Amino acid sequence: MRILIVEDDRLLGEGILAGMKQAGFQAEWLRDGQSGLDALRAEPFSAVVLDLGLPRLSGLELLRKLREAKSAVPVLILTARDTPRDIINGLDAGGDDYMVKPFDLGELAARLRALVRRAAGSAAPLLQHGGLSLDPAARLATWEGRPVELAQREFDLLHELLLNAGRVLTRAQLEAKLYPWGSEVESNAIEVHVHHLRRKLSAGLIHTVRGVGYMIPK
Repeated sequence: MRILIVEDDRLLGEGILAGMKQAGFQAEWLRDGQSGLDALRAEPFSAVVLDLGLPRLSGLELLRKLREAKSAVPVLILTARDTPRDIINGLDAGGDDYMVKPFDLGELAARLRALVRRAAGSAAPLLQHGGLSLDPAARLATWEGRPVELAQREFDLLHELLLNAGRVLTRAQLEAKLYPWGSEVESNAIEVHVHHLRRKLSAGLIHTVRGVGYMIPK
């Protein structure tokens, strides 16, 4: 899951970035509201962690502009503003969840996983498809009851395909979700990951839609 962190405090931003990467997220970090809005307009993210007191464009203004543009990306507001009025304003502006600083990184990761699940139309913590079961919190995969060892990118790719079951994802979309900004991505990287997943799980699990991309059918 690729998430965007918009937080102007350097130490806090670095801490959130490191914590979310450790929790298995593909995380990017920006330090002002306008840069955050530009990134969200240009690239796909599974969720956003948004501070309110941002330079150039406030968190509330970013959120309002995002919702005016009909973006449905889940947004978790993370701020020191803790009055009932602040919480009401944040949620009514389009926020999906609200956390007050100081906070626990584990709770933040769990709330983000829940937001992404709900956005994908699933309330269950485990993603299941036939004989496959995926636990995003523990980053564990099982096939027909047996644990399967997956590399980080393999797990992340499988997670994205399961969250979007029934929908074809292009190679460019998958690369954007799996690799950080500025990464050198081999032209056949996604194909290699798909090949490994088919070998470790089932040859028929992931379908290739020729000329378009990959999907796991519903």
